[in-house]
Amino acid sequence: MTVPSSYYQFYRQDILQFIPETYSRVLEIGCASGKFRANLKAKNEYWGVELDPSVAAEAQHVLDKVLVGRYEEVSDELPDGYFDLVVCNDVIEHMPDHDAFLRDIQLKMAPKGHIVISVPNVRFIWNLWELLVEKDWQYCDAGVLDRTHLRFFTLKSLRRSLEAANYDIKMITHLNTFKPGPKIKRVIYYLLPILLGRDIPYLHVGALVQKQ
Repeated sequence: MTVPSSYYQFYRQDILQFIPETYSRVLEIGCASGKFRANLKAKNEYWGVELDPSVAAEAQHVLDKVLVGRYEEVSDELPDGYFDLVVCNDVIEHMPDHDAFLRDIQLKMAPKGHIVISVPNVRFIWNLWELLVEKDWQYCDAGVLDRTHLRFFTLKSLRRSLEAANYDIKMITHLNTFKPGPKIKRVIYYLLPILLGRDIPYLHVGALVQKQ
């Protein structure tokens, strides 16, 4: 499958609310072309891990060090006890075993280091609409049902994984509310949350957690 270049170009400014006040050594898993670094303060050391070699080559121009491969393939090249901030923007859903990652990455984190995580919300309103009304579950090139996703999350299930890995959850919430278009969509948009829960208009779940 050919992935469009726009797939790697998001700045994700919605994640800034989760960034802790102090940090100096940052590791981004799935750093893509390195755009997210522009959101953070200038004075930091910034490493990235990226699977796609061509995209990683772009990231080399804006990050201090980029490792090419899956996390489990390059983790031995990352220093232990070093990073005080780890960023995982829409990446753990691509992992075969995200729980193993959440445990292992703690070895690379400094004492009391933080992780910022964003994942798609599988209870997103139009995903539920297609499942419950259209009776369909169609994978796409991007979005909640991205065909490369190996895991699916709700806020509740993400919290459970973080607690199982013994993190201190500082903040966890829904992100990126959907803006409906035509009138019928607006009716559905406001009706379904009453029936199925207030979380469903949101495309993502975000969290800030701390290593204990």
